[in-house]
Amino acid sequence: MTAVSPAPPQAATPLPPGPAPRRLRPPSWLDLRLVLGVLLVLGSVLLGARVVGAADATVPVWAAAGDLAAGTALTADDLIAVDVRLDDAAGAYLSTRTRPEGSTLSRAVRAGELLPGSALEEPDALVQVALPVQTGYVPPGLERGGLVDVYAVADPALGATTEAGGEVTLVVEQATVQALSGRAEGVLSTPTSTVQVVVSVAQDDADDVLAAIGGRPLVVVLRNTVDGDADAAGRVPARSGSAAAGAAQTAGAAAGPTG
Repeated sequence: MTAVSPAPPQAATPLPPGPAPRRLRPPSWLDLRLVLGVLLVLGSVLLGARVVGAADATVPVWAAAGDLAAGTALTADDLIAVDVRLDDAAGAYLSTRTRPEGSTLSRAVRAGELLPGSALEEPDALVQVALPVQTGYVPPGLERGGLVDVYAVADPALGATTEAGGEVTLVVEQATVQALSGRAEGVLSTPTSTVQVVVSVAQDDADDVLAAIGGRPLVVVLRNTVDGDADAAGRVPARSGSAAAGAAQTAGAAAGPTG
């Protein structure tokens, strides 16, 4: 029996060499794509800032906190700061950098209305006169800056009538209320308590106002608007008697005792 010898092992076939690996290089600042991307981002940021800045181009100016009649001497409580967009018209209104307190309004200004510089033009010389008025003849809605007419009556027992010689005189017309003091509310208010109503009148008319009162009780009539005739503001009218009595009688009934 003939022995079979094993076949000699074949040598392994060598594999072909693969592609040489490429070394990754970090991007250069001179890479055109990187430069274009940075420019696009910067352009977007600048454009967005411009749009937002244009939409928020507001300036702080003063506005009226309430209705104020012509002749009102401004205080800090009469003013509120608001941010508004005025563009080229900003110079016509009072910036919050100004301090208009103590200035006198030459015309009426409504609540929330922006305060124009022209409203502080110097009006005719005005003085403030303190008038003692019984609580029952002060309208509940009377506030600083309101526009009122003031009547004098002969006897508080007669009220605002012309019966039994109760003469009624229109003391001052369209007077601006500068201050109120002494007004009690609720159970503390009595018909005989006195409220001090400070009004502004023309300086030349102050003597006539005091003479027209002559120690008589007063009735205050609150006008429904602060927009009065600028030429008649604080004027001392020459009428009295029955012509004024009807208006004063209506005022007394509307005011009534607030106690």
